[in-house]
Amino acid sequence: MPAPERIPTGRLSGGEPAAEPAAEPAASLPGPADPARAAAVPEPAASLSAAFLAEGELTVRGRIREASNAVLYCTVEHDGRSAACVYKPVAGERPLWDFPDGTLAQREVAAYEVSRACGWDLIPPTVLREGPYGTGMVQEWIDPPESSDEVPELLALVEDEEPGPGWKAVGFAELGEGRTALLVHADHPRLRQLAVLDAVINNGDRKGGHLLPGVDGRFFAIDHGVTFNAEDKLRTLLWGWAGEPLPAEAVEVLSGLRKALADAAPLAARLAELITDAEIEALRTRVAELLRSGRHPEPSGEWPAIPWPPV
Repeated sequence: MPAPERIPTGRLSGGEPAAEPAAEPAASLPGPADPARAAAVPEPAASLSAAFLAEGELTVRGRIREASNAVLYCTVEHDGRSAACVYKPVAGERPLWDFPDGTLAQREVAAYEVSRACGWDLIPPTVLREGPYGTGMVQEWIDPPESSDEVPELLALVEDEEPGPGWKAVGFAELGEGRTALLVHADHPRLRQLAVLDAVINNGDRKGGHLLPGVDGRFFAIDHGVTFNAEDKLRTLLWGWAGEPLPAEAVEVLSGLRKALADAAPLAARLAELITDAEIEALRTRVAELLRSGRHPEPSGEWPAIPWPPV
């Protein structure tokens, strides 16, 4: 049964109607339309522990319409604290031709575990747990900064032939009517960490909309369901460093990650609960190849290098 038929319709916390499903919904999502009540005084971004998300009481408040799979906005309450989170039930995943059905939630958690092992606070805390619509991924909700001045500029289209200082070129984009522009991303150390992480987890869908601004100029990466495929699937907007030497910090992190992926290591045991043996072996191979080459990967030419749509 297609994913929209398995998740009930409802309303966003902000009061906008959810997208209509293909079949009669089983029920309406609970929760108020008042965004102030729905938010339930969320904690600051990236402050929650995985245990908080796993053990707290999960309440669905609404559905995020724009997502291709079912994404539910929730609150989680535990020990007198309340915070906002995202819940993606496995039952709401659309089948993909190149990934086993019902595995995207596990891949999101696996991506968080690898990011955490790297020591890079790039992915919000993410757990696999039971919820109102069955097993799913639960991840901390990242609220944007109060001031737009705190939002880092990470991606841009420019009319120049070369990127300006502080920017890296991705490629030229068609704007219609014969016009083109150069797509660039910031030469940002945190963004470069993410480019390395995406190469490690074989991210097949790194779009601009998957970068969420947080406080203090930080940003966080979300949507890691199409990762860890045993075949090369890397599609990203972060090609600006392609072929360049890896930073010394990345080499050190990758060396530690190679040890953490050894058969008897806790990380390898945890990943074995989330992805297949073949995918774990492919993960080890990617880490080893990055260390062998000492460079950021380049597009293979055998797979579209840029996700579509790019945002």
